[in-house]
Amino acid sequence: MEPEDDLPPSELALVDAFVRHLELERRLSPNTVGAYRRDLISLATFLHRSGSPLAAADHPQLRRFLAQQHTLGYARATIARRVAAIRTFFRWAVAAGRLPADPSLLLVSPKVVNRLPTVLRAAEAAALAEAPTTAPGRPGPGDPAGAPIAEALALRDRAILELLYGCGLRVAEVASLTVQGIDLIRGRVRVRGKGSKEREVPLGDYASDALTAWVDRGRPVLAPEDPPALFVNRRNRPIGTRDVARIVGSYGERLLPGRRVTPHTLRHSFATHLLEGGADIRAVQELLGHASVATTQRYTHVSRARLFEAYERSHPRA
Repeated sequence: MEPEDDLPPSELALVDAFVRHLELERRLSPNTVGAYRRDLISLATFLHRSGSPLAAADHPQLRRFLAQQHTLGYARATIARRVAAIRTFFRWAVAAGRLPADPSLLLVSPKVVNRLPTVLRAAEAAALAEAPTTAPGRPGPGDPAGAPIAEALALRDRAILELLYGCGLRVAEVASLTVQGIDLIRGRVRVRGKGSKEREVPLGDYASDALTAWVDRGRPVLAPEDPPALFVNRRNRPIGTRDVARIVGSYGERLLPGRRVTPHTLRHSFATHLLEGGADIRAVQELLGHASVATTQRYTHVSRARLFEAYERSHPRA
């Protein structure tokens, strides 16, 4: 049974009205909207089980909910996001005239440690992007029946890895790409980022070659019905973000054992290598689709860390 199954229709209606506000007015990404909805459902369920509706929540109840989250072992980042969701919900509810007062005004968010992103070295990232020859765990060229599918999967995986590292795309952006969004003649890819904002990103030679091979030779094998989605799985269905994460993780485990490699690792590496190569931070911000340059600036810290590491490793008096 899902947690929301315990809630009365009036509570679900209030949460769904908030969700529509996030989708239609705030234009937040589907992932953010989904996370906020789950957070509100968790809070509403907690309050319902203690006999209180969302509309009657007070500050002590909200604090007890967050204390319960801590007791259950949720990470600080998760609890901080739930605080943000709660604040956003009550601020909206008061502004919309659905609640008389905001009980979350004095709610304190836990401090989240801002860890520097994991970054691959340029040679490691290049080797990872070039790793797919036959798909991991799939039949190789020696199996005539499986060879076409194995080659198609490898071409797909190569194109995905090149887009993640060569273009710095988010995992959701890669999964949602359409055939119409790829312009191989101009060397551009049109992506829909956070907040449904569209941007064009240049395709490098490696990414362009990988995409051409996938579209011409791999995609017709896996997607004979030619759906709108650029990337599909073996069942001719659009690939999902978890599928992309599994693809990256499988090649990462094979090539870099003991290291955790995710799609965001390749995005971090893309940004860091650009800055280390002398790219302007504003240009990197545009390529990444960051709303604020402050988000991009943390990659300069990674670059500085690399410089100090190189100094300590290389200088005779370091």
